[in-house]
Amino acid sequence: MTHLEGVYWDLDGTIANTELEAHLPAFNLAFNDYCLGWTWDTNIYIKLLKINGGKNRIAYYSQLNNYNLPDDLITKIHQKKQFYYLEIIKKNCVKFKTGVFRLINELHRKKVRQFIVTSSSKKQVDLLVEYLFNGFNPFEFIISSEDVELKKPDPLPYLKAVQISGIRKKNSIVFEDSNPGLKSSLAANLPTIFVPSNIPTVLEKNIKLDCILESLGDENNVANVIKGPKLKKSYVEYSFLSDFLMSVSNAKN
Repeated sequence: MTHLEGVYWDLDGTIANTELEAHLPAFNLAFNDYCLGWTWDTNIYIKLLKINGGKNRIAYYSQLNNYNLPDDLITKIHQKKQFYYLEIIKKNCVKFKTGVFRLINELHRKKVRQFIVTSSSKKQVDLLVEYLFNGFNPFEFIISSEDVELKKPDPLPYLKAVQISGIRKKNSIVFEDSNPGLKSSLAANLPTIFVPSNIPTVLEKNIKLDCILESLGDENNVANVIKGPKLKKSYVEYSFLSDFLMSVSNAKN
């Protein structure tokens, strides 16, 4: 019988909605400090999210608008952005997505090992986890942007996480919210569940998923399964994840 041993969580947009709540205002504050005259609104930023990594977004936007900022200036702008991001997190402006804390707690009680695999920096991840979980850290380790040469959508972040955990892929589940993240986990051949963030996401045609949820749900918010096993309760819990793994295993056999 296929049983769940490990869960790999993406962070931004999966555990908590952070892009519009913290990252975007942090970018704009940094741009203002450097007198660039740039202001990214929500629509611009959502388009830029197709570019993975903060420095890459700044470089792309610079070239797109014929600024051609030097690399050292891009690095300084990004460092200032990271400073503002951390300040915003310290003000508790970011909260868990519906059902996430509940499910993480249940998995922790059931001795399911949990990890974070993200393109964010370790400093950002550590602070966000500290503030969200208030000193309780259920994650065995974190794969951050500093830990791999290639970031999502390359499979390397998840492949490294699997290598370190030692858990077989068929006993693992990934939670992701974006096309780059989904490409990364699926290319690593990991069973993956898509739970969208508050950023409108159109799944790319070449992405084939076995489970799509609107949210994880809780006692007050019923989860909606777009594709995947039937819910036994009104929300996603351990038995749902076990059923999902079993369905993936049966489909391969």
